[in-house]
Amino acid sequence: MYQPPTLDRRTLLQMGYSSFFGLSLPGVMNCRADDGISISPRAQSVVLVFLTGGGSHIDMFDPKPEVSEVKGEFSPIDTQLPGVQFTEMMPGLSQRANQLAIVRSMAHRDNRHLSASHNALTGSIQAFRGNSNQDKSLNRADWPSYGSALGYFRPMANGLPSQFTVPNPLIEGNLVWPGQHAGFLGPRCDPFQVKEDPNKKDFKVNGLKLLEGLSIERLDDRLELLQTLNDHRHALDASAKGQQFSNQQQSAYSMLTSAKLSRAFHLHKETDKDRERYGRNTLGQTLLLARRLVEIEVPVVQCNMGRVQTWDTHVDHFPRVKKLIPQVDQGVSALLDDLAERGLLETTMVIVVGEFGRTPTISPLPGAKVPGRHHWAWGYTAVFAGGGVRGGQVIGKTDRIGGRPVTRPFHPNDMGATIYQSLGIEPSTEILDRLKRPRRLCQGQVMNVLYDGSSVS
Repeated sequence: MYQPPTLDRRTLLQMGYSSFFGLSLPGVMNCRADDGISISPRAQSVVLVFLTGGGSHIDMFDPKPEVSEVKGEFSPIDTQLPGVQFTEMMPGLSQRANQLAIVRSMAHRDNRHLSASHNALTGSIQAFRGNSNQDKSLNRADWPSYGSALGYFRPMANGLPSQFTVPNPLIEGNLVWPGQHAGFLGPRCDPFQVKEDPNKKDFKVNGLKLLEGLSIERLDDRLELLQTLNDHRHALDASAKGQQFSNQQQSAYSMLTSAKLSRAFHLHKETDKDRERYGRNTLGQTLLLARRLVEIEVPVVQCNMGRVQTWDTHVDHFPRVKKLIPQVDQGVSALLDDLAERGLLETTMVIVVGEFGRTPTISPLPGAKVPGRHHWAWGYTAVFAGGGVRGGQVIGKTDRIGGRPVTRPFHPNDMGATIYQSLGIEPSTEILDRLKRPRRLCQGQVMNVLYDGSSVS
């Protein structure tokens, strides 16, 4: 079990400075994994393409053309894999199916957006809070996101956070979706959030913020004030540890404002042709930005394909997904091509998934005239590529209407275990929660999307 070292008064004072500065600084907590935690990583980075609100597996990766009440408006098309079909909305990924592990037997029992999103984004089930949405703020009792946990065990030596979320955090009014922050690990491990549209003409790094409001622009003010405070900590500065901590603060600040990070956000440096390949829309340019973050070795990039419930198509389903699905298909196809061309696909795992799928049947909500598909957690699809994934395979199968798996189901916890193992963190690692109780980092089992035989099938 991993447990941070005991803190003396001096270290607690240093942590106070760190909390004020608002950065995840390596070395302060000595957050290194012990010998039982680190394993050989398959992936340097994970790009999680999140279909916010739950995309329809039937209208994308698992069509059921023989069942008229399920089929909908889209026809199936053949992929590169014999006998495997996607819908006509996905011509790009159908021609790259040899790179994909298509898991058609994802399933769980939670049809609620918030807690299901928490599960997808953390690999752990959220503790039930009741049916009320009265608690709308960021909850530090939640489980940490993948990049947050990675940053806790293995902080980035260059001062960068271990996760970026682009292009917008999942927030609706003052309701903060759970699972997209560090939870009980605290704000020092929170991902950075890019809150501006990367498709905007004037998009730049100024859109980079911490979830709780700290931006690069405000770091200058905080650094100046911190330096003033540091002038008065003679007792701490007299120790080597105190001096080391001050250096780490400066190093982290320097990295965050460095040209390396800033250049990753200069999408205008891409040729018009390359930007068009991804699609000149928010979803496509988000995936282009993800590639640029992978190039500077950001370990986890969460790409939100819309705001909160963009894919929650209870009403007007087909007109909405006719716009959404092609953008994801084009953007992910370009991402896979670019990663492969740059020699990064073997070290970058790309996952396309939502918190659940949509109902096989098409029906209107009470009082609505236009039908749609509704929440469906009992059977849906996740797609994996790169980063040690064995492409060209379909794993699992749903019944004739695409409702439930008829093979072994895979849970979001299993997806989480697969992500952690790919990044070099043993899923069974124990971590202390807010109450100092030892808890397993992830309860899932590694899925058989990978090349070796250590995963479950």
